[in-house]
Parts: sequence; structure tokens; C-alpha cells
Amino acid sequence: MKSIKLTGITIIAFLFATSAMAQPGARQQNEGKTEQLTVPLSDPGKPYKLSVELVTGSIKVTPYDGKDVIIDVIASERRRPDRGANGMHRIAGGDNLDVSATEKNNEVRINSDMPSRGCMLNIRIPQGATHVKLSTVNDGNIVADNLNGQIEAQNVNGSIELKDISGSVVANTTNGRVIVTFKSTDPKAPMAFTSFNGNVDVTLPAGSKANIKAKSDRENIYSDFEFVAEPSQAKTNKTAKDGMYHLTVEDWVTGKIGGGGPEMLFKTFNGNIYIRKAK
Repeated sequence: MKSIKLTGITIIAFLFATSAMAQPGARQQNEGKTEQLTVPLSDPGKPYKLSVELVTGSIKVTPYDGKDVIIDVIASERRRPDRGANGMHRIAGGDNLDVSATEKNNEVRINSDMPSRGCMLNIRIPQGATHVKLSTVNDGNIVADNLNGQIEAQNVNGSIELKDISGSVVANTTNGRVIVTFKSTDPKAPMAFTSFNGNVDVTLPAGSKANIKAKSDRENIYSDFEFVAEPSQAKTNKTAKDGMYHLTVEDWVTGKIGGGGPEMLFKTFNGNIYIRKAK
């Protein structure tokens, strides 16, 4: 397993921005400070995997013409001072930042061990990744472009935006939009695009073939593909217990584009669904 630090010696990298105990102006200069990690692959030029997990913060991934995984870590601005300070002057806050990167057998894992301290990870990766998994929870978005392979993106309080993807995508967020554009798709891979509060907007190549399953509970579904609808029966569920009676009806739109293919699932509770044909 490779060793990574700012000096390039040990396996775990600890990044920290020193607290500024000076004038307020000096404190502001430390906000947004960037540190960098460089992670060599065991077998450069061969297929590899990337997994990134944050609790608080954003993730951006782009390919570049190089052989190492390069991680720019940007500290998020701190939140507003506590009102309970009652006019007291803020000297400094805890600005420690802890980001770890490990590499073994061409599999790179990146995470932060400080869930309450947000950061932005701007990650540049070599071409040839076969599986990219990106996950964050609070105060951040997931953005990636020009990736090729199997992409998984999971968010809770933020959007997912994937551009010019070649391969397959599974993308899910709770509070935010899901926007995906494809250059090409894996003709055999099923895919899913889901949100709870937000639009789901997916652009597919003009010649795409898929079995579509879609549902928006409060809004509408749109597509400029020639959509051949299939009959679907709404699923009705009734319960009665202790004087409480409950009825639910779950109705999906199903059909084919391009004569049919792997399943593509689109779902949102509070938002529109757009299934677009690339121009």
C-alpha cells in the first residue's frame, strides 16, 4: 500500500490550516487555503478505481493527461460567529483539516476524518478509471465531467452534476437536482437517477435503447424521445389497524425508447423528470 502525505512519505495524509491569531484581516486570508496531495498509482496506465467519501463538503472530479491522482483540498469558510458571544471579539476558531488518501493495487480511497469541518476536494485523475464512487452528505455538491466507466454518486443535501459521461451512472440525492449528460452509454448496464426534492434531468445519446421506468409524485415527466408506452398497473395498498385506515397508490410510467434495452429508472417526489435526446 502506497504512503501519502504532504511530504509524500506516509500512507495517510493529514492536512491542516494553522489558526491565525492576529488581526481580523489576517484571519480572512487563511479562508479558502489550498493544500495538495499527490497519489501515485501502483500500475500507472492500467485500469483503476476511485472512491471518495465526505460527510461535509463538495467533490469535483475531472480527468487530465497525467499518471497520478492529484487532490486539491480547499478549506471551507467557517460559519458565522456564535450569537452567544454577546459582543466578544472572535480571535480564532478550530481550523484543523484532516484528509486521508490510501492507494493499494490501483484502488484509491479518499476520505475526511473531521465530519464537522467542511472542505472542497478538487480531484484530477488519469484517464482509464473503471469505477468511480463519490459520496457526500452535507453542504456540498458532487460535480464530475468526462469520466468513462461505472459511476456511482450519492448525496443528501446537495446536487449531483455529471457531464459528458461515457459508461453507466447510478445517481441519488435527497435534497438537490440530478443532472447527467452522456456522450455514450453502456448498452448492457441498468441505470438509476433519483432525487426526493429536486428535478431529475438526464440527456442521453440520440440512438439510446432502454426500458424506461419513471415516477414523479408531484410534478411531470417530459421527453423528446419517441416513447412507446407500455401498460402498467398501479400498485394499491390498503391497511387497517387499531382504527387507522391507510391507502397508497403507486403508479409508474413504463415504456421503451429505441426499441428497448437495459432498464433506466427515473424517480423524484417533488420535481420534474426530463429525459432528453442529445442534439
